[in-house]
Amino acid sequence: MSYSTADSLRSVTLDDVRGAQKMLSGVARMTAMEGSRHLSQLVGAPVHLKCENLQRTGSFKLRGAYVRIAGLLPEERAAGVVAASAGNHAQGVALASSLLGVRATVFMPKGAPLPKISATREYGAEVRLHGQVVDETLAAAQAHAAETGAVFIHPFDHPDIIAGQGTLGLEILEQCPEVRTIVVGIGGGGLTAGLAVAVKSLRPDVRIVGVQAEGAAAYPPSLAAGHPVSIGHPATMADGIRVGRPGDVPFGIIAELVDEVRTVTEDELAAALLLCLERAKMVVEPAGASPVAALLSDPRAFEGPVVAVLSGGNVDPVLLQRVLRHGMAAQGRYLAVRLRLTDRPGALATILGVLSVVDANVLDVSHIRTDPRLGLTEAEVELHLETKGPEHCAEVGRALREAGYTVID
Repeated sequence: MSYSTADSLRSVTLDDVRGAQKMLSGVARMTAMEGSRHLSQLVGAPVHLKCENLQRTGSFKLRGAYVRIAGLLPEERAAGVVAASAGNHAQGVALASSLLGVRATVFMPKGAPLPKISATREYGAEVRLHGQVVDETLAAAQAHAAETGAVFIHPFDHPDIIAGQGTLGLEILEQCPEVRTIVVGIGGGGLTAGLAVAVKSLRPDVRIVGVQAEGAAAYPPSLAAGHPVSIGHPATMADGIRVGRPGDVPFGIIAELVDEVRTVTEDELAAALLLCLERAKMVVEPAGASPVAALLSDPRAFEGPVVAVLSGGNVDPVLLQRVLRHGMAAQGRYLAVRLRLTDRPGALATILGVLSVVDANVLDVSHIRTDPRLGLTEAEVELHLETKGPEHCAEVGRALREAGYTVID
């Protein structure tokens, strides 16, 4: 199943997806489908999580990459392949190439998370760091292809890639035949397009909802214009869907088959990631949590049973720590307070005693004595607290004021 440049805009069919499924037998896992009691209660109908974060390489990307590389002609394989990616596509191409005995070069941005760089190398690819953003990295990879004859493996804009990703849709129908709505994150559109081809061919009644990060939402204006539109500089922590322009091939499919495209905020992504970790015990990257964010933002808008696709779990631990704190803050589970008090021995211990009574967990304390704003006998204390929610935050504030402390806004 190999395409030339001339026919790279041809559509993808159900037969293509079924062919890809046979090709992926023994390569890609049929990932688990897990029920979510919490989300089901919010939505008012069964909600299932398609756990593609547990796929080999930690995301769905292996599916399309393997199908694309396996379909190359012998002379194309001999020339090697090249790709550009911030992480998930890089790992998919690296492993697929290794399994197929093809030499792979992967260009990654200089700021790519170290775990993703290390994993790509461990899967057998040569990694070259170039540029600060994916667009620069993409240009470098394409230049390398032109110079060396290596085949460029696009992350989403090719029929083979889309057919491979579409195998996820066949699995969903097999694992949850009663499904009424599928919610899936959209970056360039390869996964959503492939899933739509598979599902709509067999179950046209199933509603497919795509989700984009608000700061990287190229599909709404593109769909309104009737053709792919670039949004310039996409900005979101969800690097897996941080794409500034839809792919030409997936755009046509999505415009025809996808029922709705929604957007979610960074706060909603953070809350969704936190929920996946706490309630589903799933480590999911922000892009993979985007369908859950959509369910949380408007739970009654989805007819059940619902399948939410957790498309990847390759999250940088540093980002995970920041996102979890941000998500907890958005839920009112972090509280930062500044207090002015008389500077005397034992003053800080007295404050901590007040907080202990109201069961607030102190994460960090900053004690300032030398500041032009303070009087000779004054000190200022900034406290970062872990709380149990908005009501608990209000209780902590009341307790401090009743103890005589001046809380500075």
